[in-house]
Amino acid sequence: MLLKSIPKVDRFITNIAFEGLAKSLITKISKEKISNLRENILQNKILSFDENLLIKNVIDEYKNITSSSLKPLINATGIIVHTNLGRSLLHKETLEKAFNIATSYNNLEYDLQKGQRGERYEHITKSLKELLDCEDALVVNNNASAVFLILNTFCKNKEVVVSRGELVEIGGSFRVPEVMNQSGAILKEIGTTNKTHLRDYENAICEKTSMLMKVHKSNYEIVGFSSEVKFEDISNLAKQHNLIDYYDMGSGHIDELPYGLGKNEPSIKELMKQNPSLLSFSGDKLLGSVQAGIIIGKKELISKIKKNQLLRMLRVDKITLALLEESINLYLKNELDKIPTLKMLNTSIEMLENRAKKVQKSLENILKTEVLNTNTLVGGGTTPNRKIPTVALSLEFKDFKANKIEKILRDNLIISRIENDKVLLDFRTILEEDLEKLENILKEIFKNG
Repeated sequence: MLLKSIPKVDRFITNIAFEGLAKSLITKISKEKISNLRENILQNKILSFDENLLIKNVIDEYKNITSSSLKPLINATGIIVHTNLGRSLLHKETLEKAFNIATSYNNLEYDLQKGQRGERYEHITKSLKELLDCEDALVVNNNASAVFLILNTFCKNKEVVVSRGELVEIGGSFRVPEVMNQSGAILKEIGTTNKTHLRDYENAICEKTSMLMKVHKSNYEIVGFSSEVKFEDISNLAKQHNLIDYYDMGSGHIDELPYGLGKNEPSIKELMKQNPSLLSFSGDKLLGSVQAGIIIGKKELISKIKKNQLLRMLRVDKITLALLEESINLYLKNELDKIPTLKMLNTSIEMLENRAKKVQKSLENILKTEVLNTNTLVGGGTTPNRKIPTVALSLEFKDFKANKIEKILRDNLIISRIENDKVLLDFRTILEEDLEKLENILKEIFKNG
């Protein structure tokens, strides 16, 4: 009897509740829901049926499918370049300028002076050449692509000399040795895990050698009885033997970093003074722009990379180029406050304390809070294990454990961190324009406690 009460799909989808919704998707969802309902009845898992509830379930599923799963969050973790939270942010003005390009026809591959097909990379090359004093530049979709493309272009079936201590694995199981293998390059490991000397590079050079490569040690460092060779020395040795020197910087930065972070992280400008063959780095880490892999160096070498057929699979679109060009222009105009990553990194402790105390005052009689001086990391595989000072607000509520409070915050799109069994809101990464929003959310979710 219960089975007979289940509506047929063709009748069910004509319900007025579905007006204005995409018929094809509503039909698909309805078929699935009704089929599941029939199966549950046959298995005696359901003893009653409510058509209104079925309608609601179909609409809820429709909304779930058609709503955006990407959501803006409040990053209160303190990790500035947080890979899981989208890495570097873009300034609204940067996005607005790129918006005009994205919504209009444009001269992506059109030379306005000659009235003929142009080169898409020229738009970003002029800015990068001016900023970094490089001969030429090329942009691909991320730094992993840059590494692969360089190795495939110059080292297929040839040897690349790399220190054993730099054979890294970063997020997503990206491993340098495996990338080398896929590119067709032959890896020649030198040195030991903790110590590599210049003589190790020199002794490894043979007739099969094409490149001397240095790799940024993302996410880790080797300390204690250890040593590595400076890129300057590797570069000079490569030149002596007419080889390519290449530094996979991972997360390159341009200007001086605060808190001594640049001590073990040479800037792109510093490295360019050494006249290297090739450098590559990410656009969305310390550079503070959009995801991209940027290759700079000798014009002759980059011209060869551009002729590699794989470039078409790895190239970036007009939106990425527009965003990256705007970001580079901010460096050229010295408008670094419009690069959120740098702005957050350089915000003073005094300013962070003021923001934390303001939020603390607004939460009086709602939560037990304490302003704490603590430390955080830059993140994103940059400046590994280098802590920077920050200010956080600890939250306590009733007898709730830290993981319960963290979950409540996360359900309301606030991503916090737990330290010493306390939930912390770290103001290093909470945007100034989000402070009022943060206060309102906290009041709303804890006011009835």
